[in-house]
Amino acid sequence: MDAMVQEDKLDSDDRDFVTALASGLEVILAFDESHPRMTLSEVASRTGMNRAKARRFLLTLHALGYVRKQQRYFELAPRVLQLGYAFLSANNYRSVIQQYLEDITQESGESSSLAVLDGDEVIYVARSAAPHRLMGITLSIGTRLPAAYTSMGRVLLAQLPENELDAFLSRLEVTRYTEKTVTDKDELKQCILEVRQQGYAIADQELDPGLRSLAVPAFDANGKLLGAINISTNAARIDLDTLLTRHLPLLLEKARLIRTNITS
Repeated sequence: MDAMVQEDKLDSDDRDFVTALASGLEVILAFDESHPRMTLSEVASRTGMNRAKARRFLLTLHALGYVRKQQRYFELAPRVLQLGYAFLSANNYRSVIQQYLEDITQESGESSSLAVLDGDEVIYVARSAAPHRLMGITLSIGTRLPAAYTSMGRVLLAQLPENELDAFLSRLEVTRYTEKTVTDKDELKQCILEVRQQGYAIADQELDPGLRSLAVPAFDANGKLLGAINISTNAARIDLDTLLTRHLPLLLEKARLIRTNITS
């Protein structure tokens, strides 16, 4: 099975591990949709740092232009977008995949996205949105969702070596989002193994009531895993049979075109 080859990661106690850099990034990541502006105390609490340490990192990020300070509050500055732009620019295949996602939306009438695995979450890196809204939250580039309960997440988890998949499951904090959420870890692993065998994943209202999605892996011409592409729809509008007989062939065809036309 083709999969992205990952180098061994440094342990935090390795002499080459730069703790200050890791802490600075942790401060940036503490800001999110629910915490767009925070006081020093709030940043310290969310990162687990003491106030003195959090203050030094915030002031350094402020000096570098990545954080803005307004009286007692700190917030991310637009310069942070350069970090995300660097990723998108380095992965120039995204514009090609974006066109395929838009083709999927045009042909199916449904939203389509590309996501990659980042830790225990998937992060959206390209998206073509249909007019109808699917979830209570707004899905866009940069949105993060739990990998265990999304079709794209399960497709990407299925590409992991066995030991990495087991490590993921062992640290997973099971959350019941809906009455259909799979909360048994053995059952969840079986779902992922089935995805590995069949080559696609369906998540049926496990993360959000009414949200039904289908995903397949996307590889380049060299067999490198680029991410997962999906079709997401409303369960009241598209039944499972239609998802499999109509939308799965469409997704597989676009995945084939990606593999044929992209060399990264």
